[in-house]
Formats: sequence, structure tokens, C-alpha cells
Amino acid sequence: MPGLDQPRGQGLRQMRDPILGQSHVKPWSLVTCHWRMEPREVMSHYAFSTRMRVAPRPIHRTLTCSKSEIKATISGHTITVTLSTMLKSSFILLNGIGEATERRFWDAGVRTWQDFLGLQDLPGLSTGRKSLYDGELRAAAEAHEARDARYFRAKLKARDHWRLYPTFKTGAVYLDIETTGASADVGEVTVVGLYGQEKMTTLIRGESLTETRLNEELSRASLLVTFFGSGFDLPFLKAKFPGLTLDQPHIDLCFAARRLKLTGGLKHIEAECGIERDTDLRGLDGWDAVRLWQAYRRGDERARDLLVRYNEADVRNLEPLAELLVERLARQAQVPWLS
Repeated sequence: MPGLDQPRGQGLRQMRDPILGQSHVKPWSLVTCHWRMEPREVMSHYAFSTRMRVAPRPIHRTLTCSKSEIKATISGHTITVTLSTMLKSSFILLNGIGEATERRFWDAGVRTWQDFLGLQDLPGLSTGRKSLYDGELRAAAEAHEARDARYFRAKLKARDHWRLYPTFKTGAVYLDIETTGASADVGEVTVVGLYGQEKMTTLIRGESLTETRLNEELSRASLLVTFFGSGFDLPFLKAKFPGLTLDQPHIDLCFAARRLKLTGGLKHIEAECGIERDTDLRGLDGWDAVRLWQAYRRGDERARDLLVRYNEADVRNLEPLAELLVERLARQAQVPWLS
């Protein structure tokens, strides 16, 4: 990777971000970057990206920085990579604080929980209210330190769970299901795809798909990421597996995209963002998944394999899409370190 220890003879596939008008690295094989310190400023397109991908085989590198940031040049752009500042700059988790008040805090130089706690008083807040918020932020800081994503599930509205992504994405699970095509009262789940911590897990009806196995897989997730999961995948799963525990924060990329004026289904938005699929998977949709399942039930093993690959593409592509949308949402929110 130019400026980031690119292996000899291995070029980059790039995606074009239609929102920012910049190129970024095609999700492929991993280069994992680690930092010793938590930076305080966020700049440029890779604000929340701790994983950059190069083709065609996994290569692991550890990059450390002695200061608060690391800079690199990719495709002619100088970028600053940083980690998990978004959550600690979020004040909307406080009872009675909305985005307008949060922005006033930022504009007044109160940009992090630590800034807030360091003040004895704050214009517009009574002494009692300031003391109450101090207690809430100390509790939030303890949960952050303990890596307790579930604590923040009720503290933030569902539409704001994207703010948790930079902090907890290493424990995120990306989920997508396939069904028989009927509604949940008469239909069945055929495939559940789960991707997290660089591992793909595929659970298939009649083979490995059970409520117990689903609970085992999801119990390890600190964050759940779907596309229209709140409207389809999760209600369907709960209907078929009533004992399923879904207690982690959930980021629904469908609604995140709509807030950014990106509309349509997953495949359409992938295309808009330059996220590619293998040639034989292009053009397939949910109804093709239904037909592939039916063909498999008639004995066509190739249909099963194609169905699994189709689902895996749905699941894996949620990760680069989340990276794009989360940064854009942060810019839309006018967080101070992106201004």
C-alpha cells in the first residue's frame, strides 16, 4: 500500500466514494494497524478505519505511533488515521441533551467527556444538573473502559448507535439472513450469515442452524450491524427463534444510508459506493436466494454453494459500507475534529 508498507508486486483495487469524491482501498485482504495512544483529532477519509485492505493475500503489519496520530499517503491524499473519539465526544447520551445542545458544547470548546468533567460549571446548566451529568459521564467512561457496548444500547437512540462503531467495531458482528420467501408466520430461515473478527460463519437450515448455536454466536458480539435488519432480519429471527437474545446495540445501515440521501437496496447502495461483488454474484437478489434454496432441496449442491456465497457477499460487504457511512454521519453531525 503506498505509504503503508505495500508488498512488492501487489497493487491496490480502489473504491470510489461518491460522497467524498475520493478513492479508498478495495476491501480484500487485511493489513491491521494498531496504535498505542488514542488520538484526539480526526481528519480525512480514513477517520475510523483501523483496517486497510490490500490484494491478494493476508499480510499483517503493526504500525505504532509515538505521538497522537499517524499519517500516510494513499493515492496522493495525506490522511490521518485515528481511533474511537466519536463516543467520548457524544453528549446526546445525557438525559435531556439533544444534538443542538451537544453542538453548543462543542462550539464552546467542551469536546469530550473529559473536557466536561474538568469544568466546575457550564453556562446554561444549573449546579444540580451539572452534578447529575458528571455522574452520568463517569458511569459512561467506566463502561467505555470496560468495553461494555451493551451499556450504551439504552443510552443512545437506535438512530445514533452508529456513534458506537469506531469504539466497538472490533467486536461487531455483521448479519444477514435468507428465507423461503414467505412471511415469518409461515416461512422459514434458510441461511444465517455472520461475519466478525475476520471470521465468516454460515448457519444452514437442517444442518447447523439452531437457536442454541445462534445464541452462542451472537453472545460474543458487542455490536450488531445489518442492512434493514430492524425491519426484516431481526424480527424474522425472533419469530422463528423466540429464545434468541439480541441485547447488543444495533446499527441498521439501511436507515443510516437514508440519512445520507442514499436510497435503494443493499446492492444498489453498494454499486453507488463502488463496492464490488464476484461476477457470478452480480444481479442476484433475495428472490434468487429463494430459488437457489428450492433447487438445493431438490438435490442441486451447486445451488447450495452459490446461495452460501451470495449470502456471504451480503454479509461481508456490510463492513466497508459501515466504514463509509459512519464517517459520513460524523461529518454530517459536524463533530469538531472533522470540521
